[in-house]
Amino acid sequence: MSPRDSISRITAEVVSCRKCPRLVEWREEAARNPPARFDAETYWARPLPGFGDPRARVLVIGLAPAAHGGNRTGRIFTGDRSGDWLFRALHRAGFANQPESLHRKDGLRLSDCYVAAAVRCAPPSNKPAVGERDNCLPYLQRELAVLRNVKVMVALGSFAWDCSLKVLKAAGERPVVPRPRFTHLAEARAGRYLLLGSYHPSQQNTFTGTLTEKAFDAVFERARKEI
Repeated sequence: MSPRDSISRITAEVVSCRKCPRLVEWREEAARNPPARFDAETYWARPLPGFGDPRARVLVIGLAPAAHGGNRTGRIFTGDRSGDWLFRALHRAGFANQPESLHRKDGLRLSDCYVAAAVRCAPPSNKPAVGERDNCLPYLQRELAVLRNVKVMVALGSFAWDCSLKVLKAAGERPVVPRPRFTHLAEARAGRYLLLGSYHPSQQNTFTGTLTEKAFDAVFERARKEI
């Protein structure tokens, strides 16, 4: 990381990134062929930077934008059911000033929290390829480096958990041995960071009851207690 690196510089590089041809094609194809309910909207259709409080002590990491969520609205976890769950939980825990995230100019502000994703473009079937993941992870590593107050990383899902461990290793933090297994409310310490695991607030988990609001709240209550 350059000593002159900053959130604004990382954001500019993320938004202009075209490193992964498959993801570029997919995000733009989704914008050209939206479902009827979004037919009148202009899609962002670019990679998504992280957003939130630059002094955050909590960093929340998701998998990737949704094709008709963040890829449409231009903000991660915004405009889809997963985001509805996330921002309600952040609001209840005191990290967000409102319980919903609808679009980039909706007045949402995060306090002591920053939200990013392991992969910045919407992937087909929500499954990034290994090379696509590896192209994106340096952005997350740089964000972690410039967010100097972060103490807690919250990984939403096993993919984000594994990516977070890779980022911590690349950052030179003390390795976690043995490698911790992902589960809901899993904890792992690496250097000065506490990594918390949470089931992803996808419809697959929320509709089936695998993740409840009470269980989701417990993750952010634990993060709040740590900081």
